[in-house]
Amino acid sequence: MTEELIALSACQAVHRLEAGEVSPLEMIDAAAARIVEVEPQVNALPTLCLERARAHAERLMAGKGREAMGQAGWLAGLPVAIKDLMDVGGVRTTYGSPIFADHVPSASHPLVQRIERMGGVVIGKSNTPEFGAGGNTFNEVFGKTRNPWNTALTPAGSTGGGAAALAAGEIWLAHGSDHGGSLRRPATYCSVVGLRPSPGRVTRGTVNTMFSPLSVQGPMARNVPDLALFLDAMAGFCPADPMTFDAPAVSFSQAVAEAKIPLRIAYAETIGGSPIDRETRNICRAAMGIFQNLGAEVEEINIEIDDLEGTFLALRSQQFVIDRELQLQSHRDLIKPDIIWNTELGLKQSISDLAKAERSRAVLYGRFAELFGEYDLIVTPGANTPAFDVDLRHPEAIDGVKLEHYMAASLLTAAITLSASPALSLPCGFDQYGRPIGLQLVAPPRGEAPLLAAGALYEAESGLYKQLPIDPRPGTVPPVTGS
Repeated sequence: MTEELIALSACQAVHRLEAGEVSPLEMIDAAAARIVEVEPQVNALPTLCLERARAHAERLMAGKGREAMGQAGWLAGLPVAIKDLMDVGGVRTTYGSPIFADHVPSASHPLVQRIERMGGVVIGKSNTPEFGAGGNTFNEVFGKTRNPWNTALTPAGSTGGGAAALAAGEIWLAHGSDHGGSLRRPATYCSVVGLRPSPGRVTRGTVNTMFSPLSVQGPMARNVPDLALFLDAMAGFCPADPMTFDAPAVSFSQAVAEAKIPLRIAYAETIGGSPIDRETRNICRAAMGIFQNLGAEVEEINIEIDDLEGTFLALRSQQFVIDRELQLQSHRDLIKPDIIWNTELGLKQSISDLAKAERSRAVLYGRFAELFGEYDLIVTPGANTPAFDVDLRHPEAIDGVKLEHYMAASLLTAAITLSASPALSLPCGFDQYGRPIGLQLVAPPRGEAPLLAAGALYEAESGLYKQLPIDPRPGTVPPVTGS
Protein backbone atom coordinates (compact mmCIF):
# COMPACT_ATOMS: atom_id res chain seq x y z
CA MET A 1 0.00 0.00 0.00
CA THR A 2 2.94 2.34 0.61
CA GLU A 3 3.90 2.34 -3.07
CA GLU A 4 0.31 3.02 -4.11
CA LEU A 5 -0.12 5.96 -1.73
CA ILE A 6 3.25 7.52 -2.53
CA ALA A 7 2.37 7.47 -6.25
CA LEU A 8 -0.79 9.52 -5.65
CA SER A 9 -0.82 13.20 -6.47
CA ALA A 10 -1.63 15.53 -3.57
CA CYS A 11 -5.06 16.24 -5.09
CA GLN A 12 -5.79 12.53 -5.43
CA ALA A 13 -4.64 11.89 -1.88
CA VAL A 14 -6.81 14.68 -0.48
CA HIS A 15 -9.80 13.29 -2.39
CA ARG A 16 -9.23 9.86 -0.86
CA LEU A 17 -8.77 11.37 2.59
CA GLU A 18 -12.00 13.32 2.30
CA ALA A 19 -13.86 10.22 1.09
CA GLY A 20 -12.55 8.18 4.03
CA GLU A 21 -10.82 5.73 1.70
CA VAL A 22 -7.53 6.30 3.49
CA SER A 23 -6.71 7.86 6.86
CA PRO A 24 -4.13 10.55 7.72
CA LEU A 25 -2.32 7.93 9.82
CA GLU A 26 -2.00 5.65 6.80
CA MET A 27 -0.59 8.54 4.78
CA ILE A 28 1.95 9.27 7.51
CA ASP A 29 2.95 5.61 7.65
CA ALA A 30 3.39 5.52 3.86
CA ALA A 31 5.59 8.61 3.93
CA ALA A 32 7.61 7.24 6.86
CA ALA A 33 8.24 3.95 5.05
CA ARG A 34 9.36 5.74 1.90
CA ILE A 35 11.65 8.03 3.91
CA VAL A 36 13.35 5.00 5.45
CA GLU A 37 13.81 3.58 1.95
CA VAL A 38 15.27 6.59 0.12
CA GLU A 39 16.49 9.09 2.70
CA PRO A 40 19.99 7.58 2.98
CA GLN A 41 20.54 8.35 -0.70
CA VAL A 42 19.20 11.92 -0.74
CA ASN A 43 19.32 13.42 2.80
CA ALA A 44 16.33 15.64 2.07
CA LEU A 45 14.34 15.43 5.32
CA PRO A 46 16.92 15.29 8.12
CA THR A 47 14.46 16.11 10.92
CA LEU A 48 11.24 14.12 11.33
CA CYS A 49 8.39 14.72 13.79
CA LEU A 50 6.27 11.65 13.18
CA GLU A 51 4.79 11.36 16.66
CA ARG A 52 3.73 15.02 16.56
CA ALA A 53 2.23 14.33 13.12
CA ARG A 54 0.36 11.26 14.35
CA ALA A 55 -1.07 13.23 17.27
CA HIS A 56 -2.32 15.87 14.83
CA ALA A 57 -3.77 13.18 12.56
CA GLU A 58 -5.61 11.60 15.46
CA ARG A 59 -7.16 14.96 16.37
CA LEU A 60 -8.38 15.36 12.81
CA MET A 61 -9.77 11.83 12.77
CA ALA A 62 -11.61 12.59 16.01
CA GLY A 63 -13.32 15.55 14.31
CA LYS A 64 -11.16 18.23 15.93
CA GLY A 65 -9.32 21.02 14.11
CA ARG A 66 -11.54 20.72 11.04
CA GLU A 67 -12.97 24.25 11.05
CA ALA A 68 -11.48 24.98 7.61
CA MET A 69 -12.94 21.82 6.04
CA GLY A 70 -14.63 22.71 2.76
CA GLN A 71 -12.52 25.82 2.17
CA ALA A 72 -10.21 26.17 -0.80
CA GLY A 73 -6.89 24.62 0.12
CA TRP A 74 -8.27 22.13 2.67
CA LEU A 75 -5.65 19.35 2.93
CA ALA A 76 -7.69 16.84 4.98
CA GLY A 77 -4.74 15.39 6.90
CA LEU A 78 -2.18 15.23 4.07
CA PRO A 79 1.45 15.09 5.30
CA VAL A 80 3.64 18.06 4.28
CA ALA A 81 7.27 19.12 4.77
CA ILE A 82 8.36 22.50 6.13
CA LYS A 83 11.69 24.03 5.16
CA ASP A 84 14.15 24.16 8.05
CA LEU A 85 14.18 27.95 7.95
CA MET A 86 10.69 28.08 9.50
CA ASP A 87 9.72 27.35 13.10
CA VAL A 88 7.53 24.36 13.90
CA GLY A 89 6.58 24.36 17.57
CA GLY A 90 8.34 21.65 19.56
CA VAL A 91 10.41 20.50 16.57
CA ARG A 92 14.15 21.02 16.12
CA THR A 93 14.62 23.97 13.78
CA THR A 94 18.23 24.80 12.91
CA TYR A 95 18.01 27.26 9.98
CA GLY A 96 20.88 25.14 8.63
CA SER A 97 23.25 26.85 11.08
CA PRO A 98 25.49 25.39 13.79
CA ILE A 99 24.55 28.46 15.86
CA PHE A 100 21.04 26.99 16.13
CA ALA A 101 21.94 23.29 15.95
CA ASP A 102 19.95 22.48 19.09
CA HIS A 103 17.20 25.10 18.75
CA VAL A 104 13.64 23.91 19.49
CA PRO A 105 11.06 26.72 19.15
CA SER A 106 8.08 26.74 21.46
CA ALA A 107 5.67 28.13 18.87
CA SER A 108 5.08 27.63 15.15
CA HIS A 109 5.49 30.32 12.50
CA PRO A 110 2.18 31.92 11.38
CA LEU A 111 2.40 30.14 8.02
CA VAL A 112 2.83 26.75 9.69
CA GLN A 113 -0.17 27.56 11.86
CA ARG A 114 -2.17 28.39 8.72
CA ILE A 115 -1.12 25.19 6.93
CA GLU A 116 -2.02 23.08 9.96
CA ARG A 117 -5.34 24.89 10.33
CA MET A 118 -6.00 23.94 6.69
CA GLY A 119 -5.51 20.26 7.50
CA GLY A 120 -1.84 19.91 6.58
CA VAL A 121 0.09 17.54 8.85
CA VAL A 122 3.77 18.42 9.29
CA ILE A 123 5.92 15.28 9.26
CA GLY A 124 9.39 16.81 8.97
CA LYS A 125 11.80 19.60 8.14
CA SER A 126 13.49 19.78 4.73
CA ASN A 127 17.18 20.52 4.44
CA THR A 128 18.42 23.98 3.45
CA PRO A 129 21.71 25.84 3.06
CA GLU A 130 22.78 27.84 6.10
CA PHE A 131 20.16 30.57 6.62
CA GLY A 132 18.88 29.73 3.13
CA ALA A 133 21.89 31.33 1.43
CA GLY A 134 23.26 29.27 -1.44
CA GLY A 135 22.62 27.59 -4.75
CA ASN A 136 23.54 24.17 -3.31
CA THR A 137 21.78 22.60 -0.31
CA PHE A 138 24.37 21.71 2.32
CA ASN A 139 25.18 22.87 5.84
CA GLU A 140 27.40 22.01 8.79
CA VAL A 141 24.50 20.54 10.78
CA PHE A 142 23.04 17.97 8.38
CA GLY A 143 25.42 17.82 5.42
CA LYS A 144 24.56 17.63 1.71
CA THR A 145 21.23 16.95 0.04
CA ARG A 146 21.56 15.04 -3.22
CA ASN A 147 19.53 15.15 -6.41
CA PRO A 148 17.37 12.00 -6.87
CA TRP A 149 17.88 12.10 -10.65
CA ASN A 150 21.64 11.75 -10.13
CA THR A 151 22.93 11.61 -6.57
CA ALA A 152 26.33 12.96 -7.65
CA LEU A 153 24.59 16.27 -8.35
CA THR A 154 22.99 19.01 -6.29
CA PRO A 155 19.23 19.65 -6.11
CA ALA A 156 20.17 23.38 -6.00
CA GLY A 157 19.18 25.70 -3.18
CA SER A 158 17.83 26.85 -1.03
CA THR A 159 14.67 24.68 -1.07
CA GLY A 160 16.76 21.74 -2.25
CA GLY A 161 15.53 19.44 0.50
CA GLY A 162 11.91 20.03 -0.42
CA ALA A 163 12.53 19.49 -4.14
CA ALA A 164 14.52 16.30 -3.61
CA ALA A 165 11.93 14.92 -1.17
CA LEU A 166 9.13 15.49 -3.68
CA ALA A 167 10.98 13.92 -6.59
CA ALA A 168 11.94 10.88 -4.50
CA GLY A 169 8.37 10.39 -3.25
CA GLU A 170 9.01 11.13 0.43
CA ILE A 171 6.27 13.76 0.54
CA TRP A 172 3.37 15.10 -1.54
CA LEU A 173 3.76 18.83 -0.82
CA ALA A 174 6.73 20.90 0.36
CA HIS A 175 6.89 24.42 1.73
CA GLY A 176 9.74 26.67 0.68
CA SER A 177 11.01 30.22 0.42
CA ASP A 178 12.46 32.25 -2.43
CA HIS A 179 14.73 35.29 -2.55
CA GLY A 180 16.83 34.89 -5.68
CA GLY A 181 15.30 31.66 -6.99
CA SER A 182 15.17 29.30 -4.02
CA LEU A 183 11.81 27.77 -4.95
CA ARG A 184 12.33 27.89 -8.70
CA ARG A 185 15.85 26.64 -9.30
CA PRO A 186 15.55 23.51 -7.08
CA ALA A 187 12.25 22.70 -8.79
CA THR A 188 14.01 22.92 -12.16
CA TYR A 189 16.92 20.73 -11.02
CA CYS A 190 14.60 18.05 -9.63
CA SER A 191 11.86 18.16 -12.33
CA VAL A 192 9.14 19.24 -9.93
CA VAL A 193 7.16 22.52 -9.85
CA GLY A 194 7.83 25.50 -7.63
CA LEU A 195 6.09 28.85 -7.37
CA ARG A 196 7.49 32.17 -6.25
CA PRO A 197 4.25 34.03 -5.38
CA SER A 198 3.77 37.78 -5.62
CA PRO A 199 5.00 39.64 -2.53
CA GLY A 200 2.18 39.64 0.01
CA ARG A 201 0.39 36.59 -1.36
CA VAL A 202 1.73 34.36 1.45
CA THR A 203 2.68 35.50 4.94
CA ARG A 204 6.33 35.77 5.98
CA GLY A 205 5.16 36.30 9.53
CA THR A 206 8.27 36.90 11.61
CA VAL A 207 11.06 38.16 9.34
CA ASN A 208 13.21 41.20 10.10
CA THR A 209 12.83 42.43 6.52
CA MET A 210 9.07 42.82 6.94
CA PHE A 211 8.70 45.67 4.45
CA SER A 212 10.87 44.26 1.66
CA PRO A 213 9.32 42.42 -1.31
CA LEU A 214 12.45 40.39 -2.12
CA SER A 215 12.01 37.26 -0.01
CA VAL A 216 8.72 35.33 -0.11
CA GLN A 217 7.27 32.02 1.10
CA GLY A 218 5.59 29.60 -1.28
CA PRO A 219 4.65 26.08 -2.38
CA MET A 220 6.41 23.26 -4.19
CA ALA A 221 4.78 20.11 -5.57
CA ARG A 222 5.03 17.38 -8.23
CA ASN A 223 2.45 18.96 -10.55
CA VAL A 224 0.62 22.24 -11.05
CA PRO A 225 -2.84 21.27 -9.68
CA ASP A 226 -1.11 20.13 -6.47
CA LEU A 227 0.80 23.41 -6.40
CA ALA A 228 -2.45 25.38 -6.75
CA LEU A 229 -3.97 23.37 -3.90
CA PHE A 230 -1.06 24.18 -1.59
CA LEU A 231 -1.10 27.86 -2.58
CA ASP A 232 -4.80 27.96 -1.67
CA ALA A 233 -3.83 26.57 1.75
CA MET A 234 -1.15 29.25 2.21
CA ALA A 235 -2.64 32.41 0.70
CA GLY A 236 -4.44 35.18 2.53
CA PHE A 237 -4.17 38.17 4.83
CA CYS A 238 -2.09 37.73 7.98
CA PRO A 239 -2.02 40.42 10.68
CA ALA A 240 1.61 39.51 11.41
CA ASP A 241 2.68 40.57 7.89
CA PRO A 242 1.85 44.10 6.70
CA MET A 243 2.30 43.22 3.03
CA THR A 244 -0.31 40.44 2.91
CA PHE A 245 -3.74 40.73 1.32
CA ASP A 246 -6.88 38.62 1.12
CA ALA A 247 -7.02 35.38 -0.85
CA PRO A 248 -8.88 35.65 -4.19
CA ALA A 249 -12.60 35.00 -4.44
CA VAL A 250 -11.90 32.34 -7.09
CA SER A 251 -9.47 29.73 -5.77
CA PHE A 252 -6.26 28.89 -7.57
CA SER A 253 -7.44 25.30 -7.87
CA GLN A 254 -10.55 26.47 -9.69
CA ALA A 255 -8.48 28.70 -11.95
CA VAL A 256 -6.40 25.66 -12.94
CA ALA A 257 -9.51 23.54 -13.51
CA GLU A 258 -10.90 26.22 -15.84
CA ALA A 259 -7.58 26.97 -17.54
CA LYS A 260 -7.36 28.91 -20.79
CA ILE A 261 -4.20 29.20 -22.84
CA PRO A 262 -2.65 32.70 -22.87
CA LEU A 263 -2.94 34.38 -26.25
CA ARG A 264 0.48 36.02 -26.47
CA ILE A 265 3.68 34.69 -24.90
CA ALA A 266 7.13 36.27 -24.99
CA TYR A 267 10.14 33.97 -24.83
CA ALA A 268 13.42 35.46 -23.62
CA GLU A 269 16.53 33.29 -23.87
CA THR A 270 18.15 35.34 -21.11
CA ILE A 271 17.68 38.54 -19.12
CA GLY A 272 20.26 41.28 -18.86
CA GLY A 273 22.88 39.23 -20.67
CA SER A 274 23.09 36.57 -17.94
CA PRO A 275 25.03 33.53 -19.30
CA ILE A 276 22.96 30.42 -20.10
CA ASP A 277 24.13 26.87 -20.69
CA ARG A 278 24.05 26.18 -24.43
CA GLU A 279 22.06 22.94 -24.36
CA THR A 280 19.59 24.48 -21.91
CA ARG A 281 18.94 27.28 -24.41
CA ASN A 282 18.20 24.80 -27.17
CA ILE A 283 15.91 22.61 -25.07
CA CYS A 284 13.92 25.56 -23.72
CA ARG A 285 13.47 27.18 -27.10
CA ALA A 286 12.22 23.90 -28.58
CA ALA A 287 9.88 23.44 -25.60
CA MET A 288 8.01 26.61 -26.55
CA GLY A 289 6.53 24.56 -29.39
CA ILE A 290 4.13 23.05 -26.86
CA PHE A 291 2.61 26.48 -26.20
CA GLN A 292 2.33 27.02 -29.95
CA ASN A 293 0.62 23.65 -30.36
CA LEU A 294 -1.86 24.70 -27.68
CA GLY A 295 -2.73 27.78 -29.74
CA ALA A 296 -0.60 30.52 -28.18
CA GLU A 297 1.35 33.00 -30.26
CA VAL A 298 5.01 32.89 -29.16
CA GLU A 299 7.44 35.70 -29.94
CA GLU A 300 11.11 35.71 -28.99
CA ILE A 301 12.27 38.94 -27.37
CA ASN A 302 15.37 40.43 -25.75
CA ILE A 303 15.15 41.82 -22.21
CA GLU A 304 18.04 44.20 -21.66
CA ILE A 305 18.62 45.24 -18.06
CA ASP A 306 21.53 47.52 -17.18
CA ASP A 307 23.69 46.17 -14.34
CA LEU A 308 21.24 43.45 -13.31
CA GLU A 309 23.85 41.76 -11.11
CA GLY A 310 24.88 44.97 -9.34
CA THR A 311 21.29 46.02 -8.69
CA PHE A 312 20.25 42.70 -7.23
CA LEU A 313 23.37 42.28 -5.11
CA ALA A 314 23.03 45.75 -3.64
CA LEU A 315 19.44 45.15 -2.53
CA ARG A 316 20.09 41.57 -1.43
CA SER A 317 23.17 42.57 0.54
CA GLN A 318 21.19 45.21 2.41
CA GLN A 319 18.85 42.44 3.58
CA PHE A 320 21.86 40.40 4.68
CA VAL A 321 23.00 43.32 6.82
CA ILE A 322 19.57 43.48 8.46
CA ASP A 323 19.56 39.74 9.13
CA ARG A 324 23.22 38.86 9.76
CA GLU A 325 25.18 41.93 10.96
CA LEU A 326 24.77 41.14 14.65
CA GLN A 327 25.44 37.43 14.13
CA LEU A 328 28.70 38.22 12.36
CA GLN A 329 29.75 40.21 15.43
CA SER A 330 28.98 37.34 17.83
CA HIS A 331 29.42 34.12 15.80
CA ARG A 332 31.58 34.93 12.78
CA ASP A 333 33.55 31.68 13.15
CA LEU A 334 30.34 29.63 12.75
CA ILE A 335 29.05 31.36 9.60
CA LYS A 336 29.95 30.19 6.10
CA PRO A 337 32.02 32.39 3.74
CA ASP A 338 29.17 33.11 1.29
CA ILE A 339 27.09 34.75 4.02
CA ILE A 340 30.05 36.72 5.35
CA TRP A 341 30.80 37.95 1.82
CA ASN A 342 27.19 38.96 1.12
CA THR A 343 26.81 40.74 4.49
CA GLU A 344 30.12 42.59 4.24
CA LEU A 345 29.23 43.65 0.71
CA GLY A 346 26.18 45.32 2.21
CA LEU A 347 28.14 46.92 5.03
CA LYS A 348 30.54 48.50 2.51
CA GLN A 349 27.73 50.05 0.45
CA SER A 350 27.00 53.74 0.62
CA ILE A 351 23.56 55.31 0.80
CA SER A 352 24.14 56.43 -2.79
CA ASP A 353 24.81 52.82 -3.82
CA LEU A 354 21.47 51.77 -2.38
CA ALA A 355 19.70 54.74 -3.92
CA LYS A 356 21.11 53.81 -7.33
CA ALA A 357 19.91 50.23 -6.90
CA GLU A 358 16.41 51.40 -5.98
CA ARG A 359 16.28 53.63 -9.04
CA SER A 360 17.42 50.72 -11.19
CA ARG A 361 14.77 48.48 -9.67
CA ALA A 362 12.09 51.03 -10.53
CA VAL A 363 13.29 51.10 -14.14
CA LEU A 364 13.27 47.29 -14.27
CA TYR A 365 9.73 47.17 -12.89
CA GLY A 366 8.64 49.67 -15.52
CA ARG A 367 10.22 47.59 -18.27
CA PHE A 368 8.29 44.50 -17.17
CA ALA A 369 5.08 46.50 -16.86
CA GLU A 370 5.51 47.52 -20.50
CA LEU A 371 6.09 43.92 -21.54
CA PHE A 372 2.98 42.75 -19.70
CA GLY A 373 1.02 45.40 -21.56
CA GLU A 374 1.89 43.48 -24.72
CA TYR A 375 2.21 39.86 -23.58
CA ASP A 376 0.16 37.66 -21.24
CA LEU A 377 3.16 35.66 -20.14
CA ILE A 378 6.96 35.88 -20.25
CA VAL A 379 8.94 32.64 -20.39
CA THR A 380 12.67 32.08 -19.84
CA PRO A 381 14.82 29.05 -19.09
CA GLY A 382 14.23 27.91 -15.51
CA ALA A 383 17.91 28.13 -14.55
CA ASN A 384 21.15 29.44 -16.01
CA THR A 385 22.70 25.96 -15.91
CA PRO A 386 21.62 22.37 -15.15
CA ALA A 387 22.39 20.57 -11.88
CA PHE A 388 26.10 20.58 -11.01
CA ASP A 389 28.50 18.69 -8.74
CA VAL A 390 27.03 18.28 -5.25
CA ASP A 391 30.50 19.01 -3.80
CA LEU A 392 30.69 22.51 -5.33
CA ARG A 393 29.25 25.66 -3.76
CA HIS A 394 28.27 26.89 -7.22
CA PRO A 395 29.16 26.22 -10.87
CA GLU A 396 32.61 27.45 -11.76
CA ALA A 397 31.53 28.69 -15.21
CA ILE A 398 28.48 28.86 -17.47
CA ASP A 399 28.93 28.75 -21.26
CA GLY A 400 32.55 29.81 -20.89
CA VAL A 401 31.82 32.67 -18.49
CA LYS A 402 33.64 32.30 -15.17
CA LEU A 403 31.44 32.94 -12.12
CA GLU A 404 32.85 35.16 -9.40
CA HIS A 405 30.30 34.29 -6.69
CA TYR A 406 27.38 31.97 -5.97
CA MET A 407 24.61 34.40 -6.96
CA ALA A 408 25.97 34.71 -10.51
CA ALA A 409 24.34 31.36 -11.33
CA SER A 410 20.90 32.64 -10.31
CA LEU A 411 20.51 35.90 -12.23
CA LEU A 412 17.66 34.63 -14.44
CA THR A 413 15.51 34.05 -11.38
CA ALA A 414 16.87 37.06 -9.49
CA ALA A 415 15.74 39.37 -12.28
CA ILE A 416 12.15 38.22 -11.80
CA THR A 417 12.45 38.74 -8.05
CA LEU A 418 13.17 42.42 -8.75
CA SER A 419 10.08 42.67 -10.97
CA ALA A 420 7.74 41.64 -8.08
CA SER A 421 6.10 39.17 -10.47
CA PRO A 422 4.93 35.64 -9.63
CA ALA A 423 7.02 32.97 -11.35
CA LEU A 424 6.48 29.26 -11.91
CA SER A 425 9.24 26.73 -12.47
CA LEU A 426 8.00 23.98 -14.78
CA PRO A 427 9.79 20.89 -16.19
CA CYS A 428 10.35 20.89 -19.95
CA GLY A 429 12.83 18.11 -20.65
CA PHE A 430 16.26 16.60 -19.98
CA ASP A 431 19.74 17.27 -21.34
CA GLN A 432 22.06 14.68 -22.88
CA TYR A 433 23.22 13.62 -19.40
CA GLY A 434 19.68 13.07 -18.09
CA ARG A 435 19.62 16.26 -16.03
CA PRO A 436 16.19 17.93 -15.72
CA ILE A 437 15.67 21.20 -17.59
CA GLY A 438 12.84 23.60 -16.84
CA LEU A 439 11.09 26.77 -17.88
CA GLN A 440 10.40 29.85 -15.80
CA LEU A 441 6.89 31.19 -16.51
CA VAL A 442 6.29 34.77 -15.35
CA ALA A 443 2.97 36.65 -15.04
CA PRO A 444 2.11 40.23 -14.02
CA PRO A 445 2.11 40.99 -10.26
CA ARG A 446 -0.67 39.10 -8.46
CA GLY A 447 -1.29 37.09 -11.62
CA GLU A 448 -0.87 33.65 -10.04
CA ALA A 449 -4.22 32.38 -11.37
CA PRO A 450 -3.49 32.74 -15.11
CA LEU A 451 0.12 31.73 -14.47
CA LEU A 452 -0.86 28.43 -12.87
CA ALA A 453 -3.53 27.86 -15.50
CA ALA A 454 -1.00 28.23 -18.32
CA GLY A 455 1.43 25.96 -16.48
CA ALA A 456 -1.24 23.29 -16.03
CA LEU A 457 -2.08 23.26 -19.73
CA TYR A 458 1.59 23.02 -20.70
CA GLU A 459 2.19 20.28 -18.14
CA ALA A 460 -0.77 18.20 -19.32
CA GLU A 461 0.53 18.39 -22.89
CA SER A 462 4.14 17.52 -22.01
CA GLY A 463 3.29 14.71 -19.58
CA LEU A 464 6.63 15.01 -17.78
CA TYR A 465 5.00 14.99 -14.35
CA LYS A 466 4.05 11.33 -14.91
CA GLN A 467 7.68 10.31 -14.37
CA LEU A 468 7.48 11.11 -10.65
CA PRO A 469 8.17 9.89 -8.06
CA ILE A 470 11.49 8.21 -8.83
CA ASP A 471 13.89 5.97 -6.94
CA PRO A 472 17.17 7.86 -6.35
CA ARG A 473 19.68 7.15 -9.09
CA PRO A 474 23.46 7.06 -8.62
CA GLY A 475 25.50 8.75 -11.32
CA THR A 476 28.57 10.76 -12.22
CA VAL A 477 29.21 14.46 -12.71
CA PRO A 478 28.92 15.47 -16.39
CA PRO A 479 31.80 17.43 -17.92
CA VAL A 480 31.58 21.23 -17.93
CA THR A 481 31.02 22.33 -21.52
CA GLY A 482 31.86 25.62 -23.19
CA SER A 483 34.58 26.52 -20.69
